[in-house]
Amino acid sequence: MGAGYDHGHAHGAAAGGTATSAYRGRLRVALAITLGIVVVQIVGGVLADSLALVADSAHVATDALGLGMALLAIHFANRPPSDRATFGYARAEILAALANCLLLLGAGGYVVYESVQRFVTPADTDGGLTVVFGAIGLVANLVSLSLLMRGQKESLNVRGAFLEVAADALGSVTVIISAVVIMLTGWQAADPIASLVIALMIAPRTWKLLRETLDVLLEAAPKGVDMAEVRAHILATQGVEDVHDLHAWTITSGMPVLSAHVVVSSETLSAIGHEKMLHELQACLGDHFDVEHCTFQLEPGGHAEHEAHLCH
Repeated sequence: MGAGYDHGHAHGAAAGGTATSAYRGRLRVALAITLGIVVVQIVGGVLADSLALVADSAHVATDALGLGMALLAIHFANRPPSDRATFGYARAEILAALANCLLLLGAGGYVVYESVQRFVTPADTDGGLTVVFGAIGLVANLVSLSLLMRGQKESLNVRGAFLEVAADALGSVTVIISAVVIMLTGWQAADPIASLVIALMIAPRTWKLLRETLDVLLEAAPKGVDMAEVRAHILATQGVEDVHDLHAWTITSGMPVLSAHVVVSSETLSAIGHEKMLHELQACLGDHFDVEHCTFQLEPGGHAEHEAHLCH
């Protein structure tokens, strides 16, 4: 490939661990609360003969596993880079988020199946007990949500955990409503209907998280980064004649990266030097876009034709 000049900066997640690592303690507390909810809802579901409680406990159990995977991912994501893993293991967080999506989809399918079975074989659900255990689950979920509220804006992994807990909270509300209906009217079908509602609440949130996770794995441009604008800003830098092999992707939450081959006039390079040119390009992107880890290769005019068969 010809001589090149690289200029990289690592900030935020890249410099001090991934975005999720800052919320490790809160994830641990949320995991402990979630495990407690599972036990309470299983006991309540058995005592009250409530499918909605049992189904919600299965969903919560899946979320507990997801939280545990998120914490495990943090451990691997913060391991230092090596000769083979040059970015470290930061993408372990994204893989954990993908696994969470699959678990959520599985939980939703389980709830639908059990709901249909309950329609076929109705049960005598104790509305009063269901309300009590549903309320306990709701309060616990609200505590977990408050712990994860801030982190879900910064990390896909924490966002996955947040969405799971949010779905649990909505599930608890649905359980309580169905139990009240049973207490007031005796309509037992309210219990499996509530279970189906819980399944429907799981689907859209999971789909949104899945799309964001796949964008990272497919190395799509980071969210909020318009590549046409990035190209325009680079071309607007004094002395730049062209830019090619422009790529931007995300390693993990809070760690967007960019690389480009920048064609610069010989007169400009002679006048200001390579180092100043690199600083100007870095400042250009740093001031306008949320991409601060960049690698540039500076090239004289006509160099691209020599490397066309290597770089696409």
